[in-house]
Amino acid sequence: MKNIYPIIAPIDVLLIEDSHGDVELTKEAFRDANGAVHLHVATDGEEAMAFLRKEGKYFQVPRPKFILLDLHLPKMDGREILALIKKDEKLKSIPVIILSTSEDEEDVRKSYDLHANCFLTKPIKYAEFESLVRHINDFWINTHWKERKAA
Repeated sequence: MKNIYPIIAPIDVLLIEDSHGDVELTKEAFRDANGAVHLHVATDGEEAMAFLRKEGKYFQVPRPKFILLDLHLPKMDGREILALIKKDEKLKSIPVIILSTSEDEEDVRKSYDLHANCFLTKPIKYAEFESLVRHINDFWINTHWKERKAA
């Protein structure tokens, strides 16, 4: 029998997050928002940079369409990771969305100074978090990437 459903290419996204609970919430929210999203997870800055630079066990990973980055991470905080990404000629064009519990204006300012593409504060309630992920999907996948492909 012929497959009547279109084959959807995976949309690779890198989540840099050390909280297992937040990782699971994000996976669940993306499953509901867009089943084509393949969420890769790095739990600290060193792992994230190895993934992005395709080092060691990450030599065959895909380049993510965008990065969701928490600020408070072990080994290397989110600002350090952001600075490394945006200074690297091979990585700097990947959009980086800060997804943090922080509402501190200084964190927001520093993130934009380091060329973050967006700063979003994680809501506490799941329904609000799910809505935020849908907005991320709608803009960064449905709008941003479609416009870039058309250009």
